[in-house]
Amino acid sequence: MPPAAHPRRFLFLQGPTSDFFPDLAAALRARGHATFRINLCLGDRLFWRGPATDFHGRPAEWPAFIAAFLAQHGITDILMLGEQRPYHLAASAAARALGVQVVVTDYGYIRPDWLILERDGLGAGSRFPRDPAAILALAATPPTVDFAPHYADSFPRQAAADVLYHCASLLPFGFPHYQRFTLHHPLPNYLATGWQLLRRSGHSRGAEAVLDRLAGQECHLYAMQMETDFSVRAYSRFADNDEAIAAAIASFARGARAEAQLLIKVHPLDPGLKRWPRRVAALARAAGVAGRVHFLPGALHMDRAIGACRSVSTVNSTLAIRALQLGRPVLALGDAIYQVPGLAWQGEADAFWRDAPPPDAVLVEAFVRAIAACLQVRGVAFKRPGLEAAVRNAAARLDAGALNVPMAGVLG
Repeated sequence: MPPAAHPRRFLFLQGPTSDFFPDLAAALRARGHATFRINLCLGDRLFWRGPATDFHGRPAEWPAFIAAFLAQHGITDILMLGEQRPYHLAASAAARALGVQVVVTDYGYIRPDWLILERDGLGAGSRFPRDPAAILALAATPPTVDFAPHYADSFPRQAAADVLYHCASLLPFGFPHYQRFTLHHPLPNYLATGWQLLRRSGHSRGAEAVLDRLAGQECHLYAMQMETDFSVRAYSRFADNDEAIAAAIASFARGARAEAQLLIKVHPLDPGLKRWPRRVAALARAAGVAGRVHFLPGALHMDRAIGACRSVSTVNSTLAIRALQLGRPVLALGDAIYQVPGLAWQGEADAFWRDAPPPDAVLVEAFVRAIAACLQVRGVAFKRPGLEAAVRNAAARLDAGALNVPMAGVLG
């Protein structure tokens, strides 16, 4: 590997609970760059190889610590999984004040075998344009993207690593003042999620039965997200899923045709700590549409759910991108990267249920091609060879300084 023309100094914070960040650091070093790591908790230490700095202080001490570290080590780029975790928010602010580039990764806007690599932030914090003409211009040069899955990931590995990370981080060894970013305590959350996964086949049959019973009727889909998802917590006006669902049901009650039906689809990994069937039923009764709102368990394949419905509404789920590809009108109740004229509905929410036209097919194709070329790398985080592809493609994008600009070579 030839040395980098302009060597940079990359700092890694919390990343996926996999080998993605340590392998990416090794790939960047092989290209002539320097890499650094700060561990915030015991889980971070478990998912890193090589030298690292442990932060043992209190959260109030972190902003000054990270600012000093960035300056002392001449950091040029800081990498993190999502920018909304409290430690990451403070690190991003310190980085921007010093002119350090913030690089954010997460699981892809496009699924299943893509990862995000984006400058500054995701979703509402994304620098991706919201202007249709700018999107069409970005999509003019990249080649057509092959969206057929290339790599399989491993949910069992992801789940096991997630449990190890969060349970280890409950221990105070070395990090007595660490504050977790999750809403729920890991132990009841994992027990509840495991119970939901054991019931997955039954949930799938239940969801199919609802769709079969409503076949031939006008149906609209509301896609729930994980309540712990920062897309909901940071990029919407809603405090929780209850508020978002209530807003969607109330708008549906006011604006949809009298014969229309609303399907509330829970996220497939929702732990069920809240009894959503009861909550949804109560919200429907309060809005006067008790017989027209139906709860869908989370095991149903998204194309099956989208295909059975006339439209899709959500806070800002990436499921809506698939809905756009399938030609369904989309209502985004929060800030979303697809909140673009010609893609998501731009009028009053109550008018959406009757009046929303299908999205502009040309703009949808350009949008998906542009986010693939500018914001994504091909690969997965937990299973080889997809992990190796993700590392190779991410290293190439970072080495070239090609964040938020088209780079076709990282799409294969």
